[in-house]
Amino acid sequence: MCDVEGPGISSYSSKPPAAGKSLEHCLSQAMRDVPKEKHAGTPLYLGATAGMRLLRIADPKSSDAVLSEVTATLKSYPFDFRGAKILSGEEEGVFGWVTANYLLENFIKRGWLGEWIQSKKRTLGAMDFGGASTQITFETSDAIEDPQNEVMLKLYGQPYKVYTHSFLCYGRDQVLKRLLSKVLQAENYQETVTNPCWPRGYGKHLSLSSIYDSPCTEKEQPGLPLNTTVVVSGTGNGNLCAVHVSKLFDFTNCSFSRCSFDGVFQPEVSGNFIAFSAFFYTVDFIQTVMERPVHLPSDLKDAAETICATSWNELYQKAPRLEKRLPDYCATSMFVYLLITKGYSFNNRSFPSIAFQKKAGETSIGWALGYMLNLTNMIPAEEPASHRSMLYDYWVILILLFVITTLTALLTAVYLLRRSKSSTI
Repeated sequence: MCDVEGPGISSYSSKPPAAGKSLEHCLSQAMRDVPKEKHAGTPLYLGATAGMRLLRIADPKSSDAVLSEVTATLKSYPFDFRGAKILSGEEEGVFGWVTANYLLENFIKRGWLGEWIQSKKRTLGAMDFGGASTQITFETSDAIEDPQNEVMLKLYGQPYKVYTHSFLCYGRDQVLKRLLSKVLQAENYQETVTNPCWPRGYGKHLSLSSIYDSPCTEKEQPGLPLNTTVVVSGTGNGNLCAVHVSKLFDFTNCSFSRCSFDGVFQPEVSGNFIAFSAFFYTVDFIQTVMERPVHLPSDLKDAAETICATSWNELYQKAPRLEKRLPDYCATSMFVYLLITKGYSFNNRSFPSIAFQKKAGETSIGWALGYMLNLTNMIPAEEPASHRSMLYDYWVILILLFVITTLTALLTAVYLLRRSKSSTI
């Protein structure tokens, strides 16, 4: 694994060549990590997600230019490059679900003799909270009323009926832009406005272009020049912040028997879930920096209100290394609380089934591993039980050697015992 330096490739829409250059650090690491003799045979793919989906909506030419530049960069390395693609939201959700369950051996696992056996564990649901979108994916036996949300998978010979939905514009970065737009609306776009979702003592000069430069906010753009600057000051009011955050959701319209929000069908959540990406970082901040437990929805709500009520100076003293993200933890904590409870309908009974994790073992959870497994056909549709692993043969040899050694030892012992008796007589 390698973290690409700088922002995502969609941020280079005005200078596409820099998108390709941003990947060079990690490609150089791959050159070192993969043995030289295996470079040519190692497949290389690029998958892009919600940031590029938004850019494709806003400016298709820039989106194509960015993909073209990263393709050129990837082709310049000695790997087996097989293409760059913008994933759909549903693909992103399903691949995240596959990654989590593959790493936790919920599909199949290796037996003590090295043979492959079907896992008895239920699959986990997966919740991803990225920069531009959020996804929820889980196996269900309920009817899925909207065909767009149903994915039928066959992995290792087992069928899985999976519900998935991706909410574009509900990723962390886009939520913060949309929230600022709601705050400015409430204050009638005055030159100086107060933001209840920022801590007391924190303020900033913002250009309207930094808020309305996205398809997620462009419909709310005021009739003011985008180079207009407003002064925004935090007031740290948790209750008022919750009012503004709730405006991001539409909980009223639903043409199905039940919905999450924005008129999207969702069956009742069931089983255990794993929540990663910004879900993990938000809850981890609450638990480690704010030293608050998160066992029930009320814990999450109380923690969000506590963060909102904490002044900028106090927050900075607690976590100076998080200065860049620090002003937004009030808003993101409140958003996560409302999304999980009012949006996805987790309650006191089901909320404890969510594990907020960054990794499974030593591997990061996200869509990338599931995407790779799918493209390289490393998860077969058919059951591999008849295909014994290489370890199986080693186990058989070891057992035979053990039996032969034991028998030899017994026969030797019997021989020596009889010989001893003969000598005594």
